[in-house]
Amino acid sequence: MAGTLQIISVGALFALLAYVIYSDVTRRIIPNTVNAAVALLAVPFWLGSGEALWPLVGWQLLLAVGVFAVFAGIFALGAMGGGDVKLLTALALWLPAIPYLRMLVLMSIIGGVLTLAYLVWHRKRRKAGNPEIPYGCAICLATFVALGEPIVKQLAG
Repeated sequence: MAGTLQIISVGALFALLAYVIYSDVTRRIIPNTVNAAVALLAVPFWLGSGEALWPLVGWQLLLAVGVFAVFAGIFALGAMGGGDVKLLTALALWLPAIPYLRMLVLMSIIGGVLTLAYLVWHRKRRKAGNPEIPYGCAICLATFVALGEPIVKQLAG
C-alpha cells in the first residue's frame, strides 16, 4: 500500500505534468524549473514507498543516466526538444525499468497520433514548413497512465 508521502508526491507530479501539457501546447516550452521539480519530487516518492532506499535509488539513478544518454543523442539529431529530454530523464527517477519501457511505448503511440493530428491540421491551414509537435503532451499522458494505473488498481482492490 502506498504511503501518504508517496500519494502526495504523485499528486504533485500530476499537477506539474498538467502544467507541462499547458505550457507545451501554448508556448512549446517545458520550463527547466518544472523538470527540476519533477526530479526532486522523486525523493519523497521513494521515501513514501516503504522500500529500502538502496538499491532502489541506485537503479533509478542508473536508469535516468541511461535515458539521458539515449535521448540526448536523439536531441543532437534534431528529432526531439531539450525540454522533452529533461522531462523523460526526470521521469526515469519515478518508474522502474520495465514500467518505464511500457510508458515509452505508450508515449510513442500517443505521440504518433498527436503528430498525425498536427500534420493534418497544419496541412489544412496550408502553412509552410513542418509543424512543431508538443511532444511533452504525449510524455505526460503516458506517465499519467503508467503511474496512475497501479494506484487505481490498488484503490479498487
